[in-house]
Amino acid sequence: MMLQGGSTQLLCLTASSGVPLFTRGASKQLPFSVIGSLNGVHMFGGGQGVSLSSCETEGGGKVVWRVFQDSVMLIAVTGGGQGDAGSSKEEEVRLQRLLENVWNCMVLVLGQDELANVRNVERLKRDLRSCFSLIDQLLEERQEGILGNLTHCADSLLPPNPSLLQQAVDGFAQSADSEFGCLMVNGRIAAATEKWWRLAPQEVVLLSALMRSLSASGSASCDYPVFLPQGSPTVAHRLLRFQLLPGADVCVLCGPTPSLHSAESGLVVRFWTPLVETLRDCLAVGERCLPGSVSLRPDVQALLLINRETRRSVSCVRRPTHHPPGDPPLPSKARCWELMKLFYIFSTTRYFTQEESVCLTPEEKAEGGNTEDFTLGFSHQPLQCYLVTDECKSFGLQTAQHQLFLLTPLSVPTFALRTVATQTLSDVVTATGF
Repeated sequence: MMLQGGSTQLLCLTASSGVPLFTRGASKQLPFSVIGSLNGVHMFGGGQGVSLSSCETEGGGKVVWRVFQDSVMLIAVTGGGQGDAGSSKEEEVRLQRLLENVWNCMVLVLGQDELANVRNVERLKRDLRSCFSLIDQLLEERQEGILGNLTHCADSLLPPNPSLLQQAVDGFAQSADSEFGCLMVNGRIAAATEKWWRLAPQEVVLLSALMRSLSASGSASCDYPVFLPQGSPTVAHRLLRFQLLPGADVCVLCGPTPSLHSAESGLVVRFWTPLVETLRDCLAVGERCLPGSVSLRPDVQALLLINRETRRSVSCVRRPTHHPPGDPPLPSKARCWELMKLFYIFSTTRYFTQEESVCLTPEEKAEGGNTEDFTLGFSHQPLQCYLVTDECKSFGLQTAQHQLFLLTPLSVPTFALRTVATQTLSDVVTATGF
């Protein structure tokens, strides 16, 4: 494998002829001969009636293929040496989700027609450049704590004054002749209209990623055409986005009206100027994502809480207030986020269920056999699971409405993990209604 350990490279080719459209990720690109070989082996398998979805190299690298609309092939390639023993299945799940997200990102920006019916390859290459910033965000995972790309649940922030913000978002969207409005704070959704939450979960996640990308560009406002991969893959909508404060942005999905200028000069001032202090309070919540009314146990090192009904999630990493000197060192903040992702994949591929299955082909459903074969050994649906490693202890809890994933220090007794999890779930839900 010619990639460095831990790096991921994304290849995009035409499915019929194997013409490269773009490559992203990994500072050292794969040679054209290797790209041609990866495409060739997939085409050879198809000619023999075999669907090649993934393989593993001798050095521990991983290659995952996926064809969309019989038109575009995406290939994800990772180098070996990532250091997580036994994580081959977890890595494959992550790469499959990456390819799915990248395809839907391309549909979001260009529309399905242009991708499914390639008439001019050179023009498509040029058009695809407008997707690069969003694709790079998916590849690089630039902002810590953004897990929606993996969970397909909207990364959310629970504000101290949710009712005020909700009224403002509803009124702002209605005045813009839209039923789809959203307020994002620190890259997470703080409030949204009812119709926004009715979008497909993956659409909400990708629109959030697009908002983060547009916000990072530094522009105060923009009028951006978008296609909804599930709801409207061939007809574009307008995404109007406005920066209210650094780190706080509001957007609406609308039709031909209003103009960007009239919305910015009239509606933004009218609805959001009176709420500047409320927005500052919301920004102060920061990466904790939970208001001050939520008191977490001191032995909770990291948490991911998913509302299974609304497909929303909140997550945070925190340093325990008391760490005895003789105990093993605690994982870094970045490592905690990585461990949380691995534990989420571990739990959902072996024990818990994933409600949404966006864009699953028959081949993908067949790939789910690993999880199904494993769960066939149970006469019931597992509701709790735990994992002890040399870095931390992890506990997963599933109820009818929630999934909770916790990381705790090794000093927490294993028999106490269930108590820690149930109390944490109760504390958050009781204080916020999440």
